[in-house]
Amino acid sequence: MSVVWLNGCLCDAHLAHVSVTDRGLTLGDGLFETFRVHSGMLMYLDLHMARLQAGAAILDLPVPSLEDVQQAGQALCQANDIQQGSARLTVTRGVGPRGLLPPENPVPTVFMTVTLGVPTCSSVSVLTSKRVRQDEKSILCQMKSLNYLPFILARQEAARAGCGDALILNLAGRVADTTVSTVVIQESGRWLTPAITEGALPGVARAVLLGAGLVAEAEIIPQRVYDAEAVYLINSLGARSVTSLDGRPLPQCQAGFNKLCAAMDIPLPP
Repeated sequence: MSVVWLNGCLCDAHLAHVSVTDRGLTLGDGLFETFRVHSGMLMYLDLHMARLQAGAAILDLPVPSLEDVQQAGQALCQANDIQQGSARLTVTRGVGPRGLLPPENPVPTVFMTVTLGVPTCSSVSVLTSKRVRQDEKSILCQMKSLNYLPFILARQEAARAGCGDALILNLAGRVADTTVSTVVIQESGRWLTPAITEGALPGVARAVLLGAGLVAEAEIIPQRVYDAEAVYLINSLGARSVTSLDGRPLPQCQAGFNKLCAAMDIPLPP
């Protein structure tokens, strides 16, 4: 990546900078979205922007329009010669004085970066986090804020156990999501995923499958995950089949995985 988009302009990555008093840096005061790039275009832009705007309404944070983000993404992908990959849009509240209260008239910092790559289509071992729980009643569950510390801690916990991701339970002991993905279980030929009220992030891939009528919401206790016909982790950048949970092998369903990937327009490896 040699070019980034910062505050409405393309610029060389090594010249781009954010102030040390930016509230995104000092307080995690901001939001982000990660888009999949296909044929030089941002996929599911409307769904990503709807989530960004919903989070912005909660934070009272100005964010760019869908049209501005679309144009920025196209220009950035073209400047970096990227047809397949991912793009990350970050919006912070901008520079502010010391203290928690935001400035009355914030000037947001907005930037986008792109990375070359292909959608993930793989398998993963998972650990149920003992260190982190998701508060299903917290308003923060509804947005992708810049503060990812709980998920970082859970991901470190999983890595120390030799696992690729961590399952996050809510305060009621039911499944919420993982550090970076929506959980989908296959049960009696159906696909089920936790509801937003369970503390699950309103994921874009999740919205695509729900909108297509392929997935239904359900309360999922850990035992249902252990007993499932198959377990999948999905997000905007791909899908993974869970091979084990807490060291216990889980069954695999290649047909189900293939169908899931097809519904998300993820090419299977040859």
